[in-house]
Amino acid sequence: MDYPGKIAQVCALVRNSSANYVLTGAGISTESGIPDYRSPETGLWQKVNPMEVASLAAFQRDPVAYYQKALERWTRWMQAEPNPAHFAIAQLEKAGYVTGVVTQNVDGLHSKAGSIKLWEVHGHLRSCLCTGCRQKLPMSLLLGQFKQGINPPLCNNCGQILRPYIVLFGDQMGEEFHQAVEALESCELLIVAGSSLQVHPVANLPAMAKDLVIINKEPTPWDDRATVVINESTGKVFTDILAGLDLIDNI
Repeated sequence: MDYPGKIAQVCALVRNSSANYVLTGAGISTESGIPDYRSPETGLWQKVNPMEVASLAAFQRDPVAYYQKALERWTRWMQAEPNPAHFAIAQLEKAGYVTGVVTQNVDGLHSKAGSIKLWEVHGHLRSCLCTGCRQKLPMSLLLGQFKQGINPPLCNNCGQILRPYIVLFGDQMGEEFHQAVEALESCELLIVAGSSLQVHPVANLPAMAKDLVIINKEPTPWDDRATVVINESTGKVFTDILAGLDLIDNI
């Protein structure tokens, strides 16, 4: 099937399903200047070992080194702006075509774009968490301390080390993941956008959908199960979906 035919098929699925969810991964944010993790040439994990820069063990072993490596990257992500795919998904939700969004991303771009029913299952960079008293605090507190030369940043309440409010490799999944699983029990259509579907347990979520659409530049392990697979940029595809649903003038 050619590209216009696939867009038409996705639009028909969206129109005819009453519980449509979107699952997004790092690939949806590349058009906002944030690299993904597993692209063959530009993926972040092609350049660094995730166990050294994104794991709970690395953070606990040497939080000073961890912050020296990670904080500049997080700051860039926090300054990024949503791209057409983020805005289109928010518009689809507003129009009643999307029930909710599940994202693996911690960049907060879906929230910035206006998505309301949103599960950030790997956390987000708007907040940090005390490793001692478990108090949830604004990320600005952590960043402010680091800029003042305090590394690792410390909780003002109990003096223990602050950590980002994100799920690191080796962490347990948080409550939002379990809420997303519960919501997806009613899923008729799941549109996966910009995810390689290789990180578990999120990679298991497509099994909950009656129909599956995958929008990703690279192949995924779920392509054979999908009703439609589109290997294009998410910004282009979601813009064309809006046009197919006569919503393009409303964004």
